[in-house]
Amino acid sequence: MIGAFLSAAPVAAGPLLDAAIEAEKLAAQNDAKGAFEAMRSGLAAFSQSLPLTVPHAVFITEVPKAYRAYTAKAEPVFVTGEKLITYVEVAGLKWQPAPNNQRQSHFTVDLELTDDEGKTLALQKEFGNFTFTGHSDAIEVYTHLTLDVDGAKPGGYVLRYTVNDVIAERSTPFELPFTLKDKS
Repeated sequence: MIGAFLSAAPVAAGPLLDAAIEAEKLAAQNDAKGAFEAMRSGLAAFSQSLPLTVPHAVFITEVPKAYRAYTAKAEPVFVTGEKLITYVEVAGLKWQPAPNNQRQSHFTVDLELTDDEGKTLALQKEFGNFTFTGHSDAIEVYTHLTLDVDGAKPGGYVLRYTVNDVIAERSTPFELPFTLKDKS
């Protein structure tokens, strides 16, 4: 008779599952505040374990009011003279200790503008420079970038931003194609 044996080895669950288990325990004890904080800190730890990424970037009609509180442009089409406002979410940032028992992340954004044939028309390092400081590692990190392309001719373009995590020394690019049209 041939038998098969399965042995259970201890497995590290990771910060997200560990946080969920702890949050469930706290919620069962009627500790909603503790349960929420367990989930928030677990998600923050999990986010830092991810590669630096931009999970969401979109052209918007006006400066966002808060995280995910914006109006997206229906189409990536702008009239000459109109400013390009981009809403950008960043995940996977590293956080470090900051003064007064706080935590801090720091990232920059480089800009490259090309025409639809790939010719570089503009290039700027540190087009944006952002430092977030708070009492805990944030999980909902966003910003907006405003670009004035006044004087550019009508046509197709590609806006390429590169997010640079200054603390972790890593980067991730993303692109947004758009079209400029003459004012009618």
